[in-house]
Amino acid sequence: MRGREKVVKTGLNVPQSRFLNLPHKYRAYVAGFGSGKTWVGCTGILAHFYEHPKINQGYFAPTYPLIRDIFYPTIGEVAEAMGLRVRVKKGDHEVEVYSGSRYRGSVICRSIDDPANIVGFKIGHALVDELDLLAEKKAEQAWRKIMARMRYKVHGVKNGIDVTTTPEGFKFVYRQFVKSLRDRPEMAKRYGIIQASTFDNEANLPDDYIDSMLEAYTPELIRAYLRGEFVNLLSGTVYHQFDRTLNHCSDTVQSGEPLYIGMDFNVGKMAAVTHVKRNKMPRAVDEILNGYDTPDMIQKIKERYWEYRDGDYWKTCEIRIYPDASGDSRKSVNASKTDIATLREAGFSVHAPSANPPVKDRVNAMNAMFCNAKGERRYLVNTEKCPGYADSLEQQPWADNGEPDKKGDLDHPNDAGGYFIHHDFPVIKPASIGPIKFQ
Repeated sequence: MRGREKVVKTGLNVPQSRFLNLPHKYRAYVAGFGSGKTWVGCTGILAHFYEHPKINQGYFAPTYPLIRDIFYPTIGEVAEAMGLRVRVKKGDHEVEVYSGSRYRGSVICRSIDDPANIVGFKIGHALVDELDLLAEKKAEQAWRKIMARMRYKVHGVKNGIDVTTTPEGFKFVYRQFVKSLRDRPEMAKRYGIIQASTFDNEANLPDDYIDSMLEAYTPELIRAYLRGEFVNLLSGTVYHQFDRTLNHCSDTVQSGEPLYIGMDFNVGKMAAVTHVKRNKMPRAVDEILNGYDTPDMIQKIKERYWEYRDGDYWKTCEIRIYPDASGDSRKSVNASKTDIATLREAGFSVHAPSANPPVKDRVNAMNAMFCNAKGERRYLVNTEKCPGYADSLEQQPWADNGEPDKKGDLDHPNDAGGYFIHHDFPVIKPASIGPIKFQ
């Protein structure tokens, strides 16, 4: 039985079947969340073992935790659906594949976070998962290293590479599988690409899966993460969903209500953005900019929001600080206290992660709250009370390295507000789905 003939008849959706039937040496499946990327990639691996027994293969992902959490369970589910079984050897980062008691071959698993470690083995087929999560230069290095592992000289084995990824802008996969083919049409003989959307796999998703994505993401992210399109995610200003008029509110601090203050640590340029919640949604209602250090910010916060009597400040409302995580180690006052410890000693409730969130996640959370794909503007700013914050949101551009520009000092209030928004209103990828049931 030929494996490729088997898989195209076993319940895969149309784009998945088209991908598995591409005749090219290098194939890319670019699709949104929940579209079955790893599933179809694993199906390709197992189909290859049917056609070419004992030709070892490779699976590559950005990190070993992704290999453990995504690949190991998925390859087991796909194997069961195809009448195979696997043995996961976590210590060796390998998966053995069996048909009954017959050994079909092994999948060698490696992280591509450090391409220099992709050495010392040969394979006849590879699956590279979520390649565009890597920086473009590192992705290219990994690609070259994986190509160098394709060393089987066996009749019928094409030593091919499959790529399954969510589009993360115009990065390596776009350049290698789209732009290069336009510039050099002869490459189309070796490179093939299928783009798919989450809608193509809707029958296998929970009823509210797509609707939850429309609520959580901006229109640009929906094009990438739902429709599987290549989109420029770094165009214009960083917080391009913020509109000074449409995101304006007149809310102010009310006596006794809890305050949610995002804080960015920069000696001489400390920044804090004060929020309240209305119907559980955030409203930026005040700002404190250009503070000198943490004690100075503490003094300003207490003066503004607590009552001073009998020579001290009395707590008249709950103040919750959402700081830059670097404040847990960077001392701006004296050598025995961290900034975060100083905030706690001041009587504030501090909500600090062990590390700052990835910049992309924080920016996406902010933009999705300013305006999601449904047109809902859930995060409003009193632009009269927060003039510096509003200006920074309107003006901060992207730098050449793909990060928010920090040269114009527009980053401090934006980072401060973002720490709170990401903590309480993060963009959460929809839960992973179960296997596609084969007929």
